[in-house]
Amino acid sequence: MVITVEKTVSTDHFAILPSNQPTSDEIRDNILKNPGFGTHFTDHMAHVRWTNDAGWHGHEVRPYGPLTLDPAASVLHYGQEIFEGIKAYRHADGSIWTFRPEKNAERFRRSARRLALPELSDEDFIGSLKALLAQDNAWVPTPKDASDECSLYLRPFMIASEAFLGVRPAHEVDYYVIASPAAAYFKGGIDPVSIWLSSHYKRAAPGGTGFAKCGGNYAASLAAQKEASANNCSQVAFLDAAENKWIEELGGMNLFFVYKDGRLVTPRLTDTILEGVTRNSVLTLAKDEGLTPEERAISIDEWRDGAASGEITEVFACGTAAVITPVGELVSEDERIRLTAGGDNEVAKRLRTKLLNLQYGRSEDQYGWLTQLV
Repeated sequence: MVITVEKTVSTDHFAILPSNQPTSDEIRDNILKNPGFGTHFTDHMAHVRWTNDAGWHGHEVRPYGPLTLDPAASVLHYGQEIFEGIKAYRHADGSIWTFRPEKNAERFRRSARRLALPELSDEDFIGSLKALLAQDNAWVPTPKDASDECSLYLRPFMIASEAFLGVRPAHEVDYYVIASPAAAYFKGGIDPVSIWLSSHYKRAAPGGTGFAKCGGNYAASLAAQKEASANNCSQVAFLDAAENKWIEELGGMNLFFVYKDGRLVTPRLTDTILEGVTRNSVLTLAKDEGLTPEERAISIDEWRDGAASGEITEVFACGTAAVITPVGELVSEDERIRLTAGGDNEVAKRLRTKLLNLQYGRSEDQYGWLTQLV
């Protein structure tokens, strides 16, 4: 028997301004048959305004459409913005749930503090998701079977919208949520991917914004991602900026290493690594799977030596978009690091299945991680 518990959040303070030109059922159904990832968007978006004098106000769900920004808007010149990534899942009974939204709300506040933006409450963050899904729930795909990883990807974001040319925190800010139906992030699903090791670029430095989910971090990864694509790699791995030896994370995912003695090691969190919600969940699930989770520094030398000796049997990446994805090899300008042991990615597959079953309501939510949206 699957047991889920609904967390109550009021959405009464969101005014609803329905679109007078919603997407037709036929067009929407065709999109949902093959949604891709991040290419189609629902009919509405949530919006909340913040000003220095009035605080958060003007909560609404309104038609999706272009934003009007002054050319002097702070976000365009000083990059003062943050965002989140979270999914909505349709369960077998038609209800719609999301996964650990309070963790995303908490991280959103951490990011806001680092970028000198106003902090948004759990009630407004989760309430905005519920208010948007109350209008656009028909956009949440229905999985065909257990192998179908379709969902509605939700993108909350906050931008400094004040028209002002000057280096100080903005006095006017806008928060939005947009939504996009999505298939699996990697077309190969559980197939191992090749990762490029960046030799020339760093994603983050101590004291910087590495732990915040802000656009600047992702912009900093794009030149390295371009190198990865040129070398037939799906993602890029970064080393630390200080010593150029410690594994940090990928351009958009955290990393885990499986050892033959049952240890599951992930780089410990620093101010240069984003605290992933999926990462945190894997650490919890691993204990119940008989693994021994460790958060500690792991060097590129340990990866290389462990892969060669068979001490490391699996490597996998994880994140909201890609869930859990095995890493087949690490590629650099000088070498290819491949595992000599394992090969079946049994641990990654097991954890992935357990996580997906929970998210799609196919197993009991014993951790209280699900929140019902509709």
